[in-house]
Amino acid sequence: MIMKFTKFALKNLFRKPVTRDYPNVKNEFCERTRGSVTINIEDCIYCGSCQRKCPSGAITVDRNARTWTIDRMGCVQCENCINNCPKKCLHMDKHYTTPDFTKTVDTFEGPPAPPKPAMDPEKLAALKAAAAAKKAAAQKEAQKSEE
Repeated sequence: MIMKFTKFALKNLFRKPVTRDYPNVKNEFCERTRGSVTINIEDCIYCGSCQRKCPSGAITVDRNARTWTIDRMGCVQCENCINNCPKKCLHMDKHYTTPDFTKTVDTFEGPPAPPKPAMDPEKLAALKAAAAAKKAAAQKEAQKSEE
């Protein structure tokens, strides 16, 4: 029995360690690792489909404030939000959320909505006149069809 142990001890003495020196050597993640959700906020249209498809309710989208929020500790990395995003602005990173004593909630603010261009008063008057002409023509058609 001592001979078996001595054999393994001598064998392991001259071999490389099986484990990694973790803090110094970072883990290499494989291709399909599900880590954490990231967003390219400039491409987001704030439609809320990611919020509706999230089974854990970790994502909140506020269209008026143009913010996108994710509760990192509530996310289950299912990729439903990524698969249902119409603009494909969500992605899955290969790194995990850093462990912490407090909950991590990340809020991303998008660029402000561009102001709507003011319509030229002459153009507005022309559009109103065209709408009134269409309405008058429709009324004349209705009167002719009644007679």
